[in-house]
Amino acid sequence: MIDQRDSKLPTVRAPRAHGLLLALIAASLASACASIVPGDMAYSLRDNKSAVKLPVKQGEESVPDNIAIKPITAELIIEQMKAAAPQKAGLSDEAVAKAGAGAKKVNPALPTPLDYKVGPGDILTIIVWDHPELTTPAGQYRSADQAGTVVAEDGTIFYPYVGTLNVNGKTTRQIRDLLSQRLSKFIEKVQLDVRMAAFRSKRVYVVGEVLKPGQQDVTDIPMTVLEAVNRAGGFSPEADHSRVLLTRKGTTYRVDIQAMYEEGATEQNALLEPGDILNVQDRAFNKIFVLGEVTKPGSLIMTKKRSTLAEALADSGYISQEKSNPKWIYVMRGESDTPELFHLDGSSPDAMLLADRFALKPRDIVYVDAADVVRWNRVVSNILPTAQTLYQLGNTRYPLFGGRN
Repeated sequence: MIDQRDSKLPTVRAPRAHGLLLALIAASLASACASIVPGDMAYSLRDNKSAVKLPVKQGEESVPDNIAIKPITAELIIEQMKAAAPQKAGLSDEAVAKAGAGAKKVNPALPTPLDYKVGPGDILTIIVWDHPELTTPAGQYRSADQAGTVVAEDGTIFYPYVGTLNVNGKTTRQIRDLLSQRLSKFIEKVQLDVRMAAFRSKRVYVVGEVLKPGQQDVTDIPMTVLEAVNRAGGFSPEADHSRVLLTRKGTTYRVDIQAMYEEGATEQNALLEPGDILNVQDRAFNKIFVLGEVTKPGSLIMTKKRSTLAEALADSGYISQEKSNPKWIYVMRGESDTPELFHLDGSSPDAMLLADRFALKPRDIVYVDAADVVRWNRVVSNILPTAQTLYQLGNTRYPLFGGRN
């Protein structure tokens, strides 16, 4: 039996709920919103150092360390402009990241063009003047390929009066001298010439972002990287001209064709050797990421690896005027041995002049922090549903227990 005296107790439902709401808000203020703020907490970077430890290379190994944040100033941009001066010291010594995991920093030598050396499968045209029976024994209406002398798999050819002759690895000039010496025993004052009718023994391979990938025959005309790409139909629209991987004898190098176009770095146009593999990379690696309080956060693909901080913000719809704090704009760069963190105070409009001169690099992350009032509103918006639920529970009467709360 329920004691009827209990029903005469004073009702304190509403003050109890409001008191709980005030207690929750006070708790959030006391903790400075550090543990219950939803989303990224970029304000933790305001101590001029990274909030978390990052892998930093010291000597031969990587160790965790906090990275100092550099302010984006005119002095910093001048230093970047000096460091970005064109380098013309052979092929790029920058190892290919991600897409070319096996790339080396070794600079391949650019060999002097040499005479073509005959190999198995090549077809030779041997002309002996005043002796048509030796030059075209099967008739004059056959093509050079059909009438020519094919080099066998073991590198030998057969020629009348000479017999079997090893020509593998010899130039046409050396073959001519050798045949002249052998035929002089049978022909007085022999005059002959040796020409290449078809090149079929040596090849290079062009793959990746070209219009017609496949193999290219090496001829007596020296083939360079650019020549091989042109024979393959040229670059496709998705090609990255600055990331052409050259694999030679198990070692991968990076060739920057874009530097040759724009900076006159002709040494990038390396001479190819038989068996080389050219792999033209796509532009997917050249992405930058714009996150935080911008109108359209996401990733952007750089055009020919050229983009500035101002362009990245503009392409993302610029910073959100209602939610962002333009005083705290960060650029995070982690592709080098030592990550770099930069900070731009964009609270003044003329700071965008610095942003337009600050060059971004592939895989950079741009982050715009939220305004303090927006962070507070997010805390309140998460607390209110809980407070309202508690308030409704405080006002609920349970008839089974005599209408008590």
